[in-house]
Amino acid sequence: MTGQATVDLLRQTKLAVELDDAEAKVLAERVTVRDLADGEILCDEGRSDDRVHAILSGAIAVAKRQPDGAYLNLNVLTTGDLVGELAFMDGKPHYAALKALGPTRVLSLSREALEQLLDTHPRAVYHVMRAIFRVVHAILHRMGAQQSELTNYIYKLHGKY
Repeated sequence: MTGQATVDLLRQTKLAVELDDAEAKVLAERVTVRDLADGEILCDEGRSDDRVHAILSGAIAVAKRQPDGAYLNLNVLTTGDLVGELAFMDGKPHYAALKALGPTRVLSLSREALEQLLDTHPRAVYHVMRAIFRVVHAILHRMGAQQSELTNYIYKLHGKY
């Protein structure tokens, strides 16, 4: 894949929202693009992964393995979403597997590759980290709203249920 093609793919992701052209080019040199087959595991439950992945096409299920070996999908992320952002930040093992649902293409950035830019391109690192935190903030906001709805449902509040 050419350098410009990778820059173009990077530009499609939330990671590049604040990057200028020079920063995008530098970051594009440090990302990888991977095509996954249906059912392929991007990162298994209980494993550490130091990469954040941006879904370029297809879908990734956040799935828990059941005692019978089958997977239960907890959430499905699609084109434009980031996956693995929390493990990227803290290095802890994934609580669930990341499994491709159909043919899926992801762009991945390792923590080490991003940290290598700290001395030479600190603003690029700052912009990528802001992008990741925006995604995490949106997740926390959605979870808070869902918890509020669940509380309203359980306690029959506000006459909605």
